[in-house]
Amino acid sequence: MSAPTVSQDPDQNWDDLVRFWEEMEWPEGSKVEIIEGIVTVSPSPANQHNLIAEAVQRRLYAVIPDDWGIFQTLAIAVPSRLGMFIPDLVVAPKGEVDGPGHYIPAAAAELVVEVTSKSNARHDRVSKPAAYAAAGIPLYLLIDRWAQGGPTVTLYGEPQADVYRVLRAGKFGDEIFLPQPFELKLGTSDFPAG
Repeated sequence: MSAPTVSQDPDQNWDDLVRFWEEMEWPEGSKVEIIEGIVTVSPSPANQHNLIAEAVQRRLYAVIPDDWGIFQTLAIAVPSRLGMFIPDLVVAPKGEVDGPGHYIPAAAAELVVEVTSKSNARHDRVSKPAAYAAAGIPLYLLIDRWAQGGPTVTLYGEPQADVYRVLRAGKFGDEIFLPQPFELKLGTSDFPAG
């Protein structure tokens, strides 16, 4: 199933987009994001997608401070890129989430993790890293089940403007090291492919 988009008036500003995103009745179980000013509705992820996210989340819990959380449905806002994203995982201080509303500023995140779905892999590879880097999120982990040469894992860091540097990259089965503050060797051999 592909991810449909909902066209908006190109002259609408950020506040109008967010209001539309918050107030519209979306299909239950769908993931609704604003990507480059366009509201995108995706179906819930496949089971294998969820197994990968759960495996990463389980490993992260062993290394994060008690006052941080790992959130699966937390929206993060990047107004400068007209983006409201719901990564598969967001690691952020719990204090940033403890308040009213439906999202936090993306800059509050310490790490975001995206597991690609076939229908929206391009967003995870292009649009989202540019927005996450622009927001200054220190680390972005892309788990790309649909990469051209086979499933890959790429850790991005050192954001400058809207570009990340590739810190580490490998194929499923390789171990990826997440640097401070995580100091985690993330094994990927149990990630289901395709």
